[in-house]
Amino acid sequence: MGVSSFAAAPPRAAAGAELPALTPLGRVVPAPLRTEAGGAGYEITAKTRIRVGAGAEQRRVAEYLAAVLRPSTGYRLPVTTGKGEDGIRLRIGAGAADKALGAEGYRVVSARGSLTITSGTGAGLFHGVQTVRQQLPAAVEKKTEQRGPWRVAGGTVTDRPRYAYRSTMLDVSRHFFTVDQVKRYIDQAALYKMNKLHLHLSDDQGWRIAVDSWPRLTTYGGSTQVGGGRGGYYTKAQYKEIIDYAASRYLEVVPEIDMPGHTNAALASYAELNCDGVAPPLYTGTEVGFSSLCATKGVTYDFVDDVIRELAAMTPGTYLHIGGDEAHSTSHEDFVAFMDKVQPMVAKYGKTVFGWHQLTGATPAEGAVAQYWGYDRTGAAEREQVVNAAKNGTRLVLSPADRAYLDHKYTKDTPLGLSWAGYVEVQRSYDWDPGTYLQGAPAKAVIGVEAPLWSETLSTSAQLDFMAFPRLPGIAELGWSPAATHDWDAYKVRLAGQAPRWDALGIGYYKSPQVPWPAG
Repeated sequence: MGVSSFAAAPPRAAAGAELPALTPLGRVVPAPLRTEAGGAGYEITAKTRIRVGAGAEQRRVAEYLAAVLRPSTGYRLPVTTGKGEDGIRLRIGAGAADKALGAEGYRVVSARGSLTITSGTGAGLFHGVQTVRQQLPAAVEKKTEQRGPWRVAGGTVTDRPRYAYRSTMLDVSRHFFTVDQVKRYIDQAALYKMNKLHLHLSDDQGWRIAVDSWPRLTTYGGSTQVGGGRGGYYTKAQYKEIIDYAASRYLEVVPEIDMPGHTNAALASYAELNCDGVAPPLYTGTEVGFSSLCATKGVTYDFVDDVIRELAAMTPGTYLHIGGDEAHSTSHEDFVAFMDKVQPMVAKYGKTVFGWHQLTGATPAEGAVAQYWGYDRTGAAEREQVVNAAKNGTRLVLSPADRAYLDHKYTKDTPLGLSWAGYVEVQRSYDWDPGTYLQGAPAKAVIGVEAPLWSETLSTSAQLDFMAFPRLPGIAELGWSPAATHDWDAYKVRLAGQAPRWDALGIGYYKSPQVPWPAG
């Protein structure tokens, strides 16, 4: 759209017409640390400029904000380094107050003549932009010109996250999702200030990432999916495209190659990875626990080293997830020996080990992260194993299946999803505290939360939307907001206020009867 397209202001409310109600400052998801309401607030108009200081990062966030606002407002909203105290101002500061906001915190000040977002980092600025988006009318999300006015309530929001690790996982192995579908999910996670995207890139049903040294992993192992569809995989260029897009939204990609179990796609691709030297057929079902790399063969570790080396070289982030769950076809002795050999490979290529909590059944590497996915019926011995590992320095990310798994049915009548850990209605998904959930684990061991979205029953973006919303924002809030703000009765009102935004964004969601959704 050219600049000339923004020359005329869009229609405003007619004289005497009732203006749309302002969203009270701070009524956003996740709940902010501190809000001080007051003053006239800021209105975006045809004269608004987006002012940035020197530095490419400020400009990138400003251009992102402008791209959100321009289609719906119809305003030009030029991004400028020109001096001025008016307009929308984005600032990365180096003062003590800015540094106190930490790596991702921000401050929004909405006043009559200006709206200022300040942070010590680009990530903080970006998160501040998400708060401003939610303070504006939901129609701001639409891609066609809408009626204003575009007002932000007056006052100050000061905010920073509780946990540094706030993630969602997308399973692209059971069903394959294209680059554009992954980008759509990234945008949804970013709106709620999540900062990690865990990609489950391999499983029994499909291998989804190109590995040059073992090409049949994708050409054969990636050729199908649950139900027998055509599958697919990401080339290295496509994987980089996903990583770069996520980075532009301040999300770090955490890739997972699940092993030694969940490996039928690899075993079918290369016979030598099987203990008997016989490749099994490709698998399109949903059972688990039947496959295993051969832990006693040298070629297995050549294979794993090659995969980790290539994946680490493609991945700029800190972590590499090596799975480790449901290795029912691997003996305990072989599992321990396998993990003892594989974890040093991750470190050799400059990454930090991440694994499902079964990793604690071996000896987690120093600095490793275990992802706990147990639930109410998980045995005490398994929980104790995880707690003891945490006491010995293993860090934890919490994804309790009966709370955080987005693929689980809401109720028995939900047409999609699984229910092996129980039904997960919206209140159940929200109503727990990561800091105290795993009794006995040191609070400092918990570095964050993750909302996994497994895809056994999901194959379209519309299906992902329905299962992720409205639960994804709740897990995001558990990761971001202070424990003191966690109150279901207050949260469900803020959550209901998101519905018009989802409608504007084209996100179809589950209308839980537990939430007071807007009429109509």
